[in-house]
Amino acid sequence: MIKPLTEASGLPQWIRNCRSQLQAAFMALLILFPFSLCHAESAADALEPKPDLMEMSVEQLMSVEVATVYGASKYEQKVTEAPASVSIVTREEIRKYGYRTLADALRSVRGIYVTYDRNYNYIGVRGFNRPGDYNSRVLLLVDGHRINDNIYDSAPIGTEFPVALDLIDRIEVIRGPSSSLYGTNAFFGVINVITRQAGDVGGTEVSADAGSFGSYQGRVSYGKEYSSGLGVLLSGSGMSSDGPARLHYKDFQAVNGGIAEHADGDRNYRLYGKFTLRDFTLVGAYASRTKNVPTAAFATVFNDPHFQTTDAHGFLDLKYFHDFGDQTQFTARAFYDQYYYNGNYPNDYNPDNSDTTAAPLGAPLVVLNKDLAWGTWWGGEVQLTKTLPGRHKVSLGAEFRDNSRQHQENYDVDPYAVHLDDRRSSSIWALYLQDEFQLLDSLILSAGVRYDHYDSFGGTTNPRLALIYQPVQGTTFKLLYGSAFRAPNAYELYYNDQVNILSNPELKPEKIQTYELIYEQYFREHYRSSFSGFYYRVQDLITSEPFDPLFPNNPPSHYVNIDAIDAHGAELELEGKWQSGLEGKLSYTYQRAVDANTGASQPNSPTHLAKLNLTLPLYQNVLFAGLEEQYQSSRLTLGGNQTGASYLSNLTLSSRGLLPGLHLSASVYNLFAARNVDPGSPNHIQDTIQQDGRSFRLKLDYRF
Repeated sequence: MIKPLTEASGLPQWIRNCRSQLQAAFMALLILFPFSLCHAESAADALEPKPDLMEMSVEQLMSVEVATVYGASKYEQKVTEAPASVSIVTREEIRKYGYRTLADALRSVRGIYVTYDRNYNYIGVRGFNRPGDYNSRVLLLVDGHRINDNIYDSAPIGTEFPVALDLIDRIEVIRGPSSSLYGTNAFFGVINVITRQAGDVGGTEVSADAGSFGSYQGRVSYGKEYSSGLGVLLSGSGMSSDGPARLHYKDFQAVNGGIAEHADGDRNYRLYGKFTLRDFTLVGAYASRTKNVPTAAFATVFNDPHFQTTDAHGFLDLKYFHDFGDQTQFTARAFYDQYYYNGNYPNDYNPDNSDTTAAPLGAPLVVLNKDLAWGTWWGGEVQLTKTLPGRHKVSLGAEFRDNSRQHQENYDVDPYAVHLDDRRSSSIWALYLQDEFQLLDSLILSAGVRYDHYDSFGGTTNPRLALIYQPVQGTTFKLLYGSAFRAPNAYELYYNDQVNILSNPELKPEKIQTYELIYEQYFREHYRSSFSGFYYRVQDLITSEPFDPLFPNNPPSHYVNIDAIDAHGAELELEGKWQSGLEGKLSYTYQRAVDANTGASQPNSPTHLAKLNLTLPLYQNVLFAGLEEQYQSSRLTLGGNQTGASYLSNLTLSSRGLLPGLHLSASVYNLFAARNVDPGSPNHIQDTIQQDGRSFRLKLDYRF
């Protein structure tokens, strides 16, 4: 039975009775906080802006080391002491390689691959990226704030990501299970995006870029840090792209010759604000993105311009952090999020046209179907970290999240017919404990455990263990074990349109256990190498399957816990950086993911990944060339075919210091126009989805 929004089993009675009052007070606190800061600072003098990495000389950059990570333990620590395999993408790299989206930046990271179905980008980690999944097995954070929504649990990494890429200071990629700290979605890893501070901007920044397919983007940002410590960072940006004018899909040859015309447009806008004062930080963001979809997914009418999806996400996050000076740190945060999805699906209800590969027997009877979702959630977290006698660094934390609205709706516009109207609420609470124990000067034992409780299925406990050995300076060995879970999301549990998808409220969480051995070596100040070997097993994997195989013609599907996956692999990476400005990074990944019961290879799982990033100084310290080479071995499609190997070459020329505050770049993507495809999902008739050919972008940044 569907629970009304006023009911939420598992919540304390006093919270259930006062839910609306709590939410109103909660929102008032978050909204009024920046105004009180600005009022207190109205007469303050401005501080000098912090130095910009892009303005520093190569010699200065050589002395700046991005050698710490926050997301691995929820406090700053050296990468070599983190209980995980960590990669960091810096702001400098984002500029020098011309990354346009978070997906572009992640594609450069070892062991990561990205699939694009011309609507969304999907993350593959260590050989797992099933077509049709919704990016729910990687947790995405912005400054520690959870971005995955509460309907699909999806991590947005494309143009729907709510923060402009120019506002990112660094991206932390933390591999392996992290449910011991973060709970659900931290299944294969955590991506923590660290944004810039107000002082890093130090004035007004504007940027504009133009590129292939009628693509334009602009941004205005203002940042200032005042003498009293108040920092203000405000930014707004927008993007518009027509996409390729013509896309050919042979599966729809009978309709307009298989040509989708002007059907790949993409538009978004983003608003962002950050206010800091002493121990307080308030961050707010809102973004909306609308994408036209040319693939006729979900059995929609081919080449119909009405097929589009809109994703909007807004959040407020108030964080308090205080260092007591006696090796004791306290962190508290409160947050409020909203998510909205609007899908316009033009469907052909003429039964004579059910065969899309043949010439239509009758005129199409097009009915616009609306698929909608609204999500609202709020909550808080507290964490106390203290170094105790005996060289223990202990973190104790608690988290609460109230999914006050999880609403899914599906209906036909004209004639009006409702297929789904599901309204729910739920709650989650968790406790976690982590201890970093310095056994010897050269040996660290990191152990953590977290208990999560859900209304739907009860509780789950997930540990993590790491033994970190540093026999000599520059050499690190890590032995890691971790377990994690992914709770079934509202879509998998309750979506039921009575025709295509049936609900299954009996779903259980997915579980994973991972073992990993890591060797990291630093050679002087110029070189770094790393090698890791891993094994994991996934159990109770949530998979979509036909509800009744005997049902004639397109049986409805539902989600079930039936699959198990075994995977093993190895990753090797070499990095170098020299005072001349030359930088390079080379990585190779071997991965093998199979069905644990049959030994069958997983779809969309390349066995080999190879990547090269190279930055070349062309003229003194002001002109650079950034070259990327990426190789991906062939992947199995859902139709049982192979995609063939893919090759991607990107080249970016960038300048800094030609004029004070001015940065220019010119990028060519897919330089050699390689013909690359990605596997289609169960929602596509196409077995493979064609990717973009060669494209260009010119970008200008200027700071006043």
